[in-house]
Amino acid sequence: MSPSIFENLPMPPSARLLGWTLRAVDPEAGTIEVGFSADDRFLNPAGTVQGGFLAAMLDDTQGPTLFAKTGGETYAPTIDFNIAFIKPAWPGRFIGKGRVVNLGRTIAFTEAELFDEAGELVARGTFSNRVMRSGRVLGES
Repeated sequence: MSPSIFENLPMPPSARLLGWTLRAVDPEAGTIEVGFSADDRFLNPAGTVQGGFLAAMLDDTQGPTLFAKTGGETYAPTIDFNIAFIKPAWPGRFIGKGRVVNLGRTIAFTEAELFDEAGELVARGTFSNRVMRSGRVLGES
């Protein structure tokens, strides 16, 4: 994979917790593929990955998609999302696939899907995001 905009950015603690790894990114197409891992710390009483962690993985897929598409110029905090949990998610590795659906001046629409190690879809999300200059988040003036 060629160098990406993420190489020189510090990884947020939440992404570290989720085991976030960049697998592929296509800024022009507005797509990304991210790896995650969930261990016993992520489990609910039924022994499956708690839905909030799956939602966080989806959110940590779609946000970087938009960041990459704009060459790091845009940070877009999520203002609304809808998650569908398709099947139980067992501990292990996951792959998030995201894409930018529409990028407007103030609002962006994105979506993400999360797959388990067997390649089966476990959750899907659609997101609305507030488009902001990334300098605010990255500490630039």
